[in-house]
Amino acid sequence: MTTGKITIQDIAQLAGVSKTTVSRVLNQRPDVNPETRERILQIMDQQGFFPSLAASGLAGGRSRLIGALVSVIHWPLIPEIMRGIAEVIDQSPYELVLYSVNAGNDQKDYSDVIERILATKLTAGILAIYPGQSAAHLAELCREGFPLVMFDDQINPPEDISWVGADQKAGAYAATRHLLQQGHRRIAHIQGPLQFQVSLDRYQGYCDALAEAGIEVEPELVLQGDFMPTGGKECTTQLLQALEKRPTAIFAASDLMAYGVLSTITEYGLRVPEDIAVIGYDDIPFSRHAQPALTTVRQPLHEMGKRSIELLLQMIDPPEIKVRPWNHKSALRLQDAMAAPVLPASPVHIKLSTSLVVRASCGATQHSL
Repeated sequence: MTTGKITIQDIAQLAGVSKTTVSRVLNQRPDVNPETRERILQIMDQQGFFPSLAASGLAGGRSRLIGALVSVIHWPLIPEIMRGIAEVIDQSPYELVLYSVNAGNDQKDYSDVIERILATKLTAGILAIYPGQSAAHLAELCREGFPLVMFDDQINPPEDISWVGADQKAGAYAATRHLLQQGHRRIAHIQGPLQFQVSLDRYQGYCDALAEAGIEVEPELVLQGDFMPTGGKECTTQLLQALEKRPTAIFAASDLMAYGVLSTITEYGLRVPEDIAVIGYDDIPFSRHAQPALTTVRQPLHEMGKRSIELLLQMIDPPEIKVRPWNHKSALRLQDAMAAPVLPASPVHIKLSTSLVVRASCGATQHSL
């Protein structure tokens, strides 16, 4: 064949059959001679022919497209999450469609966008990544039987929706406890926005570690940031200017805020970790290259991405019919087998462990806990 997109007509010519016969094979119609069917499928594989996913899905009664709904596409955690998702999708008969609904407002309800996506009927299920205030609407879709998994959280995440997240409280507890073990007693905490459940959980982990050490939380040492470097700078400036006795350590609820903490401490002529120790949260790639290298809590973002899409695929397809890698015969078997999504009897909640990555910014020997 000449180079270019292979069409159904091309396949028909190579097989010596009509275009209608090829369409019947693609739609798994019974009125095709078995030998003819086998010859057509073999030619498709040889020529690298792939029918339109959307068209073939609609023809077969089920889409082979998975929708990933991302509300904050520029968030630095997203690439690692998507890498885990892509690894699983690549070994499945599905393709991923990314829906970005970022509008610079994490508190906006994107229910109308979700409804428009569902109206196309092109996606077999949705993975909602940091869904914002749309979580309640997503829970309603689950109750109606639509396959959906939520990646991470909002405040009071619905209990009747399947989700994958990390143990944020344990991660914050480990970070604060590590600072306590280094001899710090005056530890400040810069929270994330309080509409996020992760902010509340990380604050609770901080409080639990202090309580265990017999230290009361000092309200003046707890400030609310915005997960961004500017929030870290503003809160650190307040801690250094307004307090008569500055903290000896600062635990920021995100690495991005920790970057703002590091730069502000330097601007005030102080040193990290000699004057003030710093710990962040997330372990995004740049953190190991910060000056000094940032101690932080690592979220298993790659694994979280994998587990979330695996959970969604289990809802859409019974495990026994998963076929890898994709080819025409397996796709047709899949099309025949998946009459309806198999939703779990009860929502599945997966909480993965975090780990503390110790680097220079807290003044301890570098290692992972």
